[in-house]
Amino acid sequence: MPAAPPFDPQAIADAKFEEREVRPGVTTKRTICQTCDIACSVVAEVEKGRVVKIRSSDNPIFRDNICMKGIMAPKGLADPTRILQPLKRVGKRGSGEWEKVSWDEAISDIGQRLKAIIAKHGPEAWAVSTSQWNTATDHGLGRRIMNHVGSPNWISGVALCAGNTAAVNRFTYGWFPMGDFANTKCIVLMGHNPRRHSWTPMYNFIRQAQARGAKLIVTDPRRSSSAERADIWLPLKAGSDAAMMLGWLKVILDEELYDKKFVENWTIGFDDLRKRVDEYPLERVAKLTGCDPEMIAKAARMYATEGPSIIPWTPITDMQRNSTSGIRLQSILRSVCGYVDVPGGERLEGFNPDIINESTIEMHHVLSDAQKAKQLGSDQHPAFTYRGQEAFREPTKRVYGQEYANLIMGCHMATPSATFRAMAGQGPYPVKAFFFLGNNPLMSYANMPLIIDAMMNQDLIVAHEHFMTPSAQLADYILPGDSWLERPWLMDSFGWMSSVRPSEKAMEPPGECKSTFEFWKLLAGALDKPELVPWDRLEDFYDYRLEKTGMTFDQLVKKTDIYFAPPKFRQYEQKGFATPSGKVELKSSILEELGFDPLPYFREDPPVDPEYPLKLFTGVREDGFFQTGHRHIPEMRKRHPEPLLFVSPGTATQYHLAEDEWVEVENEMGKISIKVAIKDAMPDDLIRIPHGWWKPEMKQGAGHLSGALKYADAQLCRDDADYLDREQGIPHLKGVPCRINKVEQSEQSVAPASAMEPAE
Repeated sequence: MPAAPPFDPQAIADAKFEEREVRPGVTTKRTICQTCDIACSVVAEVEKGRVVKIRSSDNPIFRDNICMKGIMAPKGLADPTRILQPLKRVGKRGSGEWEKVSWDEAISDIGQRLKAIIAKHGPEAWAVSTSQWNTATDHGLGRRIMNHVGSPNWISGVALCAGNTAAVNRFTYGWFPMGDFANTKCIVLMGHNPRRHSWTPMYNFIRQAQARGAKLIVTDPRRSSSAERADIWLPLKAGSDAAMMLGWLKVILDEELYDKKFVENWTIGFDDLRKRVDEYPLERVAKLTGCDPEMIAKAARMYATEGPSIIPWTPITDMQRNSTSGIRLQSILRSVCGYVDVPGGERLEGFNPDIINESTIEMHHVLSDAQKAKQLGSDQHPAFTYRGQEAFREPTKRVYGQEYANLIMGCHMATPSATFRAMAGQGPYPVKAFFFLGNNPLMSYANMPLIIDAMMNQDLIVAHEHFMTPSAQLADYILPGDSWLERPWLMDSFGWMSSVRPSEKAMEPPGECKSTFEFWKLLAGALDKPELVPWDRLEDFYDYRLEKTGMTFDQLVKKTDIYFAPPKFRQYEQKGFATPSGKVELKSSILEELGFDPLPYFREDPPVDPEYPLKLFTGVREDGFFQTGHRHIPEMRKRHPEPLLFVSPGTATQYHLAEDEWVEVENEMGKISIKVAIKDAMPDDLIRIPHGWWKPEMKQGAGHLSGALKYADAQLCRDDADYLDREQGIPHLKGVPCRINKVEQSEQSVAPASAMEPAE
């Protein structure tokens, strides 16, 4: 059977399994890998009750979707440093002194202490940080309990990655689209660079599309592997994405390459948009982006005329001081060219009517307006908060059947920077209890020094984790979490697509590890609200969510790899778009009501400080790691033994840098140690550093944090006004001023031969 992208649900459902033989004594389970956020379908081979191998799926549609992180998962999760029993801090915070306790002891004390904090300071004094990228899901139960308790202060790393994209897309057409890779004729990658071992399915989708003739446009300061395969590569200046898209719109509107019928019938604000776009002639855009004006025009024409085209999600526009405008411009380009909800374009799927979705489970309607108004950051940066998303309630119910749609967990969040300031005693009220699940918050947000102060100022910190991360080292309780091999999963595409996929439990969790479902169920009981999680088992909860299908979870697993609503296009012709006007809002009525510019714009960089002449681009992704994880696995560390600073040959010559030399990267906020790697693909005057570096083998506790204080990029990520997006309040991570300092002595690698061999 020919390969097809897995987001063609009919192809998945119709695929005939080609089960491979396994050796005697080995059974197989069809699972979904959760070592990163792309959710590849794989097979777990089980022997004597333990997973011994992960291999690619028997479904031919998924056959090539596997990477080294998934293959190494069984070894990583069996590491002897994994936390298998609840730990309670017995010394000072960050002292590294722990005692083992039972779950009953831990939850009882946590419940009593949390209730005391709420009684003293109010429910808003409790904040939670988690991400389904890391836990796969908390089933909507975390928000459900918080909403009933009365706390609006839920934060997530998706504020910087995909969740904020989903929330901002709603300002244009009410939902977050998914590109139809199987039928598109042109793909635009804005800085994103999927690779064979990083976002593997996306890499495969793009290669398959190109093989059948689809065009590829890449905008990226570096000459990435995707740029080398592109029909057009625009090496724009870091952080100038919004300016580039304004230039594209200038060409498309001036040359009348847009879909006039769709614009006339289904959009509002076109004339105002045209006036704004006229402020960005190609000569100005060329100066802002550093790209040739003719190549800018050529790319715009290719996008508009070769389509239907898609602009897949990219983390790059999520993390800029012009993020809201950049994301809005992507949605506006899709709209004016007529690529919204059409075959080969960008699908607006909505909820699956047969599945009780997690937005429903979360029960946002029970949180009072008074408590929603207390959500941290919503006064200044409301875009993805309750305040910013309030106006979507009626349109979402009109189009999608319910008032609240928490797409990719990115709608109705508190603003992270404001939350940490409140935790540190700098906010409108105190936040004194902080929980994090499958999340390493010290290193996952901007301004790590602030986050340390915030955590040290807490009365109660609870972590649900696998390993002793830098963040867990500052907790009061560390509760051991299960893994994706040790639980079933009903994967609902994080709320934004209508298909769901089942994943079988492959083995029992080791020690006393428990799932997020069990964690929230136990906490609900400790808060005297057991009725909020009435299901005895996770499978019972899934059966409840699947009732309308007429199947139990076990029956769904046996029947199919996917359950989906048949694809429909141009659904807006029946109910309109889920915006206040019912149309695509090129000029956003909601942003205008919130006091922001309703049209996209471009803020130029602040004046250059001669003390910091280079630009810093954070977020190099190493194939062996996902976010801050996997650094305890010897095979992964062998591939990436040290954090690497990517610099161009020209920059290396200018600053007298040698390959493998240890240097410091510094800005106004802090500095990190890092090893030089000279890359021909890098432009001059821009440096790139990796995200999330720490070394599990290094000394733990406050003052050390397993090397995070020495290597973590979050120490350089600013969140002051000049480097925050105005509407969202998220930081600019793609072009922050910095400098490189030479150091006298080279640091020696401290990566041990085995993660079992600790070193200081």
